[in-house]
Amino acid sequence: MRPPSSLPRRALLPFVAVVALLTTAGSVTATAAEACGSIITAPLAPPVPADDPCPSTDPVVCRIRVMPMDQKVEAQRTRIRYHDLLEDMHRTEADMRAAGASEEEIARELVDMRNQAKEITRAGMTPEEVRVLEERNQAKYGNPLGPTADQLYAKYGSWEKVTDASMRTSYAVDRELSLEYRPCPV
Repeated sequence: MRPPSSLPRRALLPFVAVVALLTTAGSVTATAAEACGSIITAPLAPPVPADDPCPSTDPVVCRIRVMPMDQKVEAQRTRIRYHDLLEDMHRTEADMRAAGASEEEIARELVDMRNQAKEITRAGMTPEEVRVLEERNQAKYGNPLGPTADQLYAKYGSWEKVTDASMRTSYAVDRELSLEYRPCPV
């Protein structure tokens, strides 16, 4: 039999836990509405069989769908690191604007930063994952890292649009990894 002093404490612990949950529920809701950066939107989907038809035209999404769960978790972590680097780009843009940089200077710097971000995040990937990404970019842009600032300018016709494009993230890849990217205020 337990000593009498431990009985009230054992009964009190669940009550304290419930009170703590109820008092923090309001602040969790407020924080979720203000969340920025990488937001996990749902649990990762379990892998599908390799012969399951992929509904996406993006080979990266198709590759993620069939990954074993441990690789999906690591891919999600890598994507979150990539989103963190996008946040650095937003701060750089704000700093450059405040310093009076031209739209072209800002766009070129951000395209370079994006390509560096790709290299940094790919360092944590398997050679096969990097190969898939580089093949896609090579086929689409003629460059394994993606489009250059000049290619983006030729496509969009303005440096402002190049800046916007350099800080976009693939909605399809983010969704497949149960993520949403929301830029933080600078």
